[in-house]
Amino acid sequence: MENGGQEIPEDANEHCPGPQSESAGKSDSCEGCPNQEACATAPKGPDPDLVAIVERMATVKHKILVLSGKGGVGKSTFSAQLSFALAAMDFQVGLLDIDICGPSIPKMLGLEGQEIHQSNLGWSPVYVESNLGVMSIGFMLPNPDEAVIWRGPRKNGIIKQFLKDVYWGELDFLVVDAPPGTSDEHISIVQFLQATGIDGAIIVTTPQQVSLIDVRKEVSFCKKVGLPVLGVVENMSGLCQSLSEFKFLSVAETGEQKDMTEWVIAQMREKVPDMLNFFAFSEVFDSSAGGGAKMCTDMGVPFLGKVPLDPQLCKAAEEGRSCFDDIKCRVSAPAIKMIVDKLLSQVKVSRMEDGA
Repeated sequence: MENGGQEIPEDANEHCPGPQSESAGKSDSCEGCPNQEACATAPKGPDPDLVAIVERMATVKHKILVLSGKGGVGKSTFSAQLSFALAAMDFQVGLLDIDICGPSIPKMLGLEGQEIHQSNLGWSPVYVESNLGVMSIGFMLPNPDEAVIWRGPRKNGIIKQFLKDVYWGELDFLVVDAPPGTSDEHISIVQFLQATGIDGAIIVTTPQQVSLIDVRKEVSFCKKVGLPVLGVVENMSGLCQSLSEFKFLSVAETGEQKDMTEWVIAQMREKVPDMLNFFAFSEVFDSSAGGGAKMCTDMGVPFLGKVPLDPQLCKAAEEGRSCFDDIKCRVSAPAIKMIVDKLLSQVKVSRMEDGA
């Protein structure tokens, strides 16, 4: 809803003067409105920092948010591997971690202990490779175990500072790893970036309904704020692992466990050696309701694909390395690569050096 060019909250009173109006939160029509206090205390008029953000982002070709409705679905792992994949394709890539309270990107990119440096051009990202730079509040904490206990305005302030003060140079892609949910950080990043042109959001989920319920809210959030949904990724879509990497147990009625791995592997090697080349698959989460693909059909958004729960991918994330560097991630790396290819076919990609 709009009033004189101003975006009016959906739950506002009937004669809302508009959140940017001088009478916002103070007029008689504001009485009883759930937004009254926020409107009364919010700064009025255009934000001068937005001009600085637009100028800074002018050298960034594509901006992609990675979101999730629920924590623990592997959103940051996907953000990290998406960035590794794009960099491996010779794109210039930046990865911005705005998960203020839980910054895991430095760990997943192998950059723990690094610090931010300043130049006359602004804050310098920390580089994994010459074409992959990273910025995170994790680089600013004096102690990695330090809790970040900030209210919304301070979180919004650091996000704004990341956008206007970090000197990325020319980028083909800026991947923004957001915290789970639909809170202050999400509203801020969308508002700050919309004027600069934002491609849209990738939403990460797991297959079960308890995750999809929250992802539906995330899709609804994107639609309300005018953020295109580039697609949904179903992560941890079944455990998939080579039989040779499994641990085998015998379990007694008492619950006592005995490791039988060596015996089982020896039996397979002797009697059916080809079995050691097979992968075993098991559904960890219930997807009987159709999983992410069904949810995408219901809500009219693209489905980008599935990434299996691969212990080798988990290990790569723990060690801060790309799953594409070797052949260990034999099931997850091809799955992520297919998703990246599908994403690139949707985004009109042109490299910065092409001048497009």
